[in-house]
Amino acid sequence: MPVSATLAADEALNRRREAGERVVPTAFGQAGIPVHPELLAELSANASRNAYGPVAGLPRLREAAAGYLARRGVPTDPGRVIAGPGSKPLLYAILLALGGDVVVPKPSWVSYAAQAALIGVRARSVPTRPGQGGVPDPDVFAEVIARARAEGRPISAVILTLPDNPTGTLASSETVRAVCETAREHDVLIVSDEIYRDLVFDPDPDYRYPAELAPEHTVVTTGLSKNLALGGWRIGVARLPDGPLGARLHEPLSSVASEVWSSPAQPVQLAAAYAFDEPAALTEYVAKARSLYGRITRAVADRFGAAGASVRPPVAAFYCYPDLGSGELADRLPARTGPELAELLVERYGVGVLPASAFGEGREALRFRVATGMLTGSDTEQQSAALNAADPLSLPWIGASLDRLSEVLAELAG
Repeated sequence: MPVSATLAADEALNRRREAGERVVPTAFGQAGIPVHPELLAELSANASRNAYGPVAGLPRLREAAAGYLARRGVPTDPGRVIAGPGSKPLLYAILLALGGDVVVPKPSWVSYAAQAALIGVRARSVPTRPGQGGVPDPDVFAEVIARARAEGRPISAVILTLPDNPTGTLASSETVRAVCETAREHDVLIVSDEIYRDLVFDPDPDYRYPAELAPEHTVVTTGLSKNLALGGWRIGVARLPDGPLGARLHEPLSSVASEVWSSPAQPVQLAAAYAFDEPAALTEYVAKARSLYGRITRAVADRFGAAGASVRPPVAAFYCYPDLGSGELADRLPARTGPELAELLVERYGVGVLPASAFGEGREALRFRVATGMLTGSDTEQQSAALNAADPLSLPWIGASLDRLSEVLAELAG
């Protein structure tokens, strides 16, 4: 199995940057803000905590995570929370504990299908409805469940990404509700990956997430790698379903955790507990980051639109998913497949994007995930300035990246 496409693309851009070449770092889904000083203080204060901890995570962290979820409309027993070194390992452990085939959206984050392959089960891709990335089309989802059962390979889980990576969109409550009803009817576990939930640009207070609609059938995974840019600290949590299903899943998931990572690092757990408590300073920090990502991501989408690409307006996270294969623009492109065009963008122009084929679509698709999180700046000084700027798009380094992107797209168009 190759290295994750996102990590490989980031390494390729880093090599070019180190060689002194100009790059536009839009391949890797990295959050682009500094660590908040209060989190640094919490980590430092607990640095001497060097013992192993409970497999499920420290009680302090599980209680804080339960409170975080309860404030989002999902009452949670801390005993149903399991912590791990990031939501990515937790997702893998959940699939391993379940066994059985899994439904994933198309397109979907690169690791879902890869993790299913590592486990030895099949990932069945179901297209999403237009502008509703991250959630399989409910009608097709029901058909795939029936087909899988007829083949003797029943579906054990469906993964939803709310909001979505790679498209930067958020499926409607109606679509989410329909998928939840089908999953409940056929006893399929819902895994709701909500790592970007705090980065919805214009939150709708009436929006409903799966654990609100089907709490007895839904696992929620989340962490701090996106909203607070703590990807390198490797911490995440999973909330198991209410009722018998959650009780049955707890033991095998704990067993996997005990054999794979034992327990997350205690200093990081305690800093994460502080973050999940959501003190006012961190809540304000996340709000500023959300606004910053919204400004930059919408600006990037506008640049692609101006060049003739078709692009859905991003509503969350730091991604957009332009389609360069629509209209007259497609006829003028110097490559015929997504991977070819992505390689050309990196090698000739130093612009990093990931083709739709990395997310489960065909090689012929000329859609690309453009990640904007790292456009905030190349160091903490620039990132802090962007976070506090009244008009971050006017900052020289952000403006330069946007202008370079426009130059490259204009050249590609002819």
